[in-house]
Amino acid sequence: MSDSAASQRLASVQSHLQVAACSSKEEPRKKTPIESMTEEREKATFDVRELTYYLDGGEKNTKIREKFMMELERDPTFRMYDMYDVTKDEIRVRTMEKFRTIVHYVSAEPVPIFTMRMQTISLIDPGFWTRFGVHYGLFFGALRGSATSAQFSHWVSKGALALNGMVGCFAMTELGHGSNVAGLETTATFDAASDQFVIHTPSVTATKWWIGGAAHTATHCVVFAQLIVRGKRYGTKSFVVQLRDTRTYTLMPGVNIGDIGKKMGRDGIDNGWIQFTNVRIPRTNMLMKHTKVSRAGEVKEPPMAQLTYGALIQGRVAMVVDSGNIAKKALTIAGRYAAVRRQFQSNPHDVQETKLIDYAIHQYRLMPLLAMAYAFHFTGVETQKLYDNLMDKLESTQPDDAGLQDTLETLKETHATSAGLKAFCTWSTLSAIEACRQTLGGHGYSAYTGLATTYNDFAVHCTWEGDNTILTLQSGRYLVSCYREALAGKIQPEGVDYLNSLDTLLTQGCAVKSNEEILDFNIIQQAWGVVTANVVKKAGDDFAESLKQGMNPEAAYEECSQARLAAAKIHSFGYVFRRFAQAVKTAPEGLRPVLTKVCLLYGLYSIEQNAGFFLQYRYFTPSQMDYVRAQVNVLCRDVRQEYIPLIDAFNYSDYMINSPLGVYDGNVYEKYFDQVKRQNPVGQPHPYLPLIQSLLRRDIEDDEPLEEDDEDDE
Repeated sequence: MSDSAASQRLASVQSHLQVAACSSKEEPRKKTPIESMTEEREKATFDVRELTYYLDGGEKNTKIREKFMMELERDPTFRMYDMYDVTKDEIRVRTMEKFRTIVHYVSAEPVPIFTMRMQTISLIDPGFWTRFGVHYGLFFGALRGSATSAQFSHWVSKGALALNGMVGCFAMTELGHGSNVAGLETTATFDAASDQFVIHTPSVTATKWWIGGAAHTATHCVVFAQLIVRGKRYGTKSFVVQLRDTRTYTLMPGVNIGDIGKKMGRDGIDNGWIQFTNVRIPRTNMLMKHTKVSRAGEVKEPPMAQLTYGALIQGRVAMVVDSGNIAKKALTIAGRYAAVRRQFQSNPHDVQETKLIDYAIHQYRLMPLLAMAYAFHFTGVETQKLYDNLMDKLESTQPDDAGLQDTLETLKETHATSAGLKAFCTWSTLSAIEACRQTLGGHGYSAYTGLATTYNDFAVHCTWEGDNTILTLQSGRYLVSCYREALAGKIQPEGVDYLNSLDTLLTQGCAVKSNEEILDFNIIQQAWGVVTANVVKKAGDDFAESLKQGMNPEAAYEECSQARLAAAKIHSFGYVFRRFAQAVKTAPEGLRPVLTKVCLLYGLYSIEQNAGFFLQYRYFTPSQMDYVRAQVNVLCRDVRQEYIPLIDAFNYSDYMINSPLGVYDGNVYEKYFDQVKRQNPVGQPHPYLPLIQSLLRRDIEDDEPLEEDDEDDE
């Protein structure tokens, strides 16, 4: 190289070095997922821990739940990381392994504490929660609710409480009958000569079906059957029937049982079918707290048959509570992923792609669902209180008490409210789970992200303990009854107290001076009151018109079934908003600003989704509805700023979430990749490798080449 060329080269290098040295502006650095998540948490304007305490009902409860989470995470029988890859049989084996651990706590912990433990488990392993609950919630619950004190003591002494000597199941549903309990076909015929009942399955449709624990586990069963004494039917009653020998586990004479097989979810439960062929049981195996059959065959019915329905409400209340909890879990996964997942650039000058959570459409997809999760949580708390109050009254009320009528009114209200909310909340939560799954994009199709399994496990809530459509109709029937009572001058309870103001409410409009005044809990509550009153009136008027046409009451209720469905759904929207608003008003002062935004979002978004009713009954004008829609978008942006702190307040550990896309620190990609590699090791031989090899190595006979078409050459 010449001296001249060398000098030019040196000068060029020096020039580059001088430019670099003079530059004081560093190129912006892209944030990691962990840094992106940390950035979100710094936006909190409230004490996250304080909100956790409020959601849990106090600091003491939070610490108890955290203790449970730690114990379960350290228990090898509750390992959950590989649950997405195990077979049905493996899941069932693990489920029974967990029984050994949990049975210990039944007698070691007070009932409220043990209930909290099981609520925690329901979020981790809903299949085990259900299988364990079949014995304690259904079988043992039936004994406690329907057995006399002497019968209850007898079955407890046999091991029903300690799960020692017997495992129970609950045989209500039949192949041909579910929600229509009165129409069950299984019979229990009293044989006075032997002082026994003969339990019999008279047809294929009478086969007990979907019976959790029956296929392989249960030794005893509470069977619902038609009581027949001296040829007369007395309706469906409950009987304890032994299914298997407790030592050999062989089926008892006349009992046939099978497995109903693979299900949509919750494979930890061995659901089975049962047929009884003239199975004899002692007369005293009939649970006789309410209806009694004497040795002489005399039947004594309860003076107030309605009091026997209280036990059926517990499961529905539990599903309202579970809806809030599962919705929170789904929103945690979708929300944390949205805070770190980046896709495209909303600003071409940005050095990094935009977070999903910063797109307006993604905010509209998730923020209202977060508001719904909070609304369902507080609704579940209040519904549980309503149920507890009912059970206290039922325990203390006797047929000749002066307060009997008040107890019956409470029972009627709780039954209808729990039925409507069970349907409303489970339907909404199932839709929310699927919406959250779709926000994960392509990754949402992976089982490891958790939401596909969550959907499959939760879907059963919409059909068991009463099909949702039937329960919604029952709630609508109650509303029609309340409307007719209100017209007659009877004061209605708090849950439907809007019916006490029909004269003014039915024609009332939104009398605000400015649109901003709509952002008030009282205005929104009034809006729901006006619309609900009108929708209930429509159902009530349709019912009355059918009666005028000569229909009997049952036919008239069927005729107005569509109107009843609409009434119950709109009523539930308003009811849930009121529960949420009340919870905000009683919250600690430091939490009210953020909870107010979330509650307003739930109220206005719900109005937007049902805009037709608010316009039809002229509560809002079209311009006011435009304002409501605009404010939904504003509130979505506001809530988005504290979305991560709001879901952090749910206080679900990574173990409970069991999804790499929902981890607390935001390191979703490495956690996801690690899970996939751990569950699917590289280099493992494929079971279908020989098929691939035979496909590739097969002999192929050469075909004769096609002759050229002469026309192609022309």
